[in-house]
Amino acid sequence: MKQDVKVPSVGESITSGVIVTWLKQSGDRVAEGENLFELETDKAVLEIPAPTAGTLEILVDEGTEIQIGQTVATLDTEAGAEPAAPAPVESQPVQAEPAPTPEKKQETAPPPAPAPQPVSAPAPPAAPAAAAPVAPPPAPAVPSPTPPAKTTGERRTERVRMSAIRRKTAERLVMAKQTAAYLTTFNDIDMEKVMGIRKQHKADFEKEHGIKIGFMSFFVKACCQALKEFPGVNAMVDGEDIIYNHFYDIGVAISIERGLVVPIVRDADKLNFAEIEAAIADLARRAQNKQLAPDELTGGTFTITNGGVFGSLMSTPIPAYPQSAILGMHAIRKRPVVVDEEIVIRPMMYVALSYDHRVIDGREAVSFLVRVKEYIEAPDKLLLEL
Repeated sequence: MKQDVKVPSVGESITSGVIVTWLKQSGDRVAEGENLFELETDKAVLEIPAPTAGTLEILVDEGTEIQIGQTVATLDTEAGAEPAAPAPVESQPVQAEPAPTPEKKQETAPPPAPAPQPVSAPAPPAAPAAAAPVAPPPAPAVPSPTPPAKTTGERRTERVRMSAIRRKTAERLVMAKQTAAYLTTFNDIDMEKVMGIRKQHKADFEKEHGIKIGFMSFFVKACCQALKEFPGVNAMVDGEDIIYNHFYDIGVAISIERGLVVPIVRDADKLNFAEIEAAIADLARRAQNKQLAPDELTGGTFTITNGGVFGSLMSTPIPAYPQSAILGMHAIRKRPVVVDEEIVIRPMMYVALSYDHRVIDGREAVSFLVRVKEYIEAPDKLLLEL
C-alpha cells in the first residue's frame, strides 16, 4: 500500500514553497517522523518529516516550486518489503573481432622532379646621361594596432536563482522604501558599565541559569522600557490609521546561510535577562537547524539588529515592514571621549534608529534613542525598571 507524502500547511499566510534538498533518496526505507526534505518558504526553511514508515519514491525534483497540499512523494508502507534482487545475467562469450588487414602500400615510386632550368634576368635599362636619381615616394604611415587588453585569471559568471527567503525579503524592503518615509538618527553609547557587569557576573550567571549573558538582553530590556515611554515607536500604519501596540514582541535579526531571518521574542518586557538570553539562543539554534515555524517569524512590533558582530561601525537599517522602527547596534571600539571635563578612553558603540516619519516625529525618535542610551549607560536603572 502506498501513502502520499503531501506538503503540510506550515503557516496561515503561506501557500507555496520550494523543495531545497531531499534528505533521502528513492528506494530508501524511512521511519515515521524521519525528515524527508527541506522546504523553503518566504519566511523560513523547514525540515518536513515522513508521515509514516515506508519505502520512499520521490516524485518532485529539488528546486521545484510546489503548493501546500501537493503530493511530492509516496511511501510504500508494506512491512518487510525488500527490493527484489536483480536476476543474474548469463554471461555470453565475447568473440574478438578479427584485426583489420592492413592495406598494402603502393610500391610505385613517384616520378622524378624535373631539373630546374636557369633563367636569365633581363638587364635593366641604362639611365640617361647626366640624369639625377629620383627618390621613391615615402610610404604612407600605417598606425600600429592597439594591442588588446590582457586579462589574467579565470573570468566567469554564475547565475543562481534567489532563495524564497531572499526574494520575499527583497520584496518587503522595496515595498518599505516605496511606502514609508524613513529617516535615521544616530547616537553613541558608553558600554563600560555593561561590560563591567558582564565581566563581574559572567560565571555566576552561567552557573545559575545555564546560559551566557550577552549584550542583546540589555538592549531588549532597554528598548522595552523606552517603547513604553514613546508608544509611537512601537506603532505601525494601516491605511489611514495608526495602530498602537500595547505589547512588546521584539524581533532579533539573525544571519543564517540562506539569508537574514528575524524571529520574535514574544512579550519581551515580561522576561528577565536569563529568559531573554535563553529565548534568543533557542531561536538562533533552531534558525540555523531550519526548525523555526513561520509563526515565530511574524507579528513583531519592533526589531533590533546587531551588525557589530560582523564589524560594522555604522549603518542605516530598514525597519521590517509594517513595523515603524528598528534599532541598529554596531561594533564596540575604544575611543577618546570627554567625561567630567577630562578626555578618557572608553568602549563606545554607535547606535542607529531608523523610523517611519509618517508615525514618528523627529523629536520622539531622538528622545527614544537618548533614553536607550541612558538605560545602557546606567544599567542599575534598567535592572530596577526605573
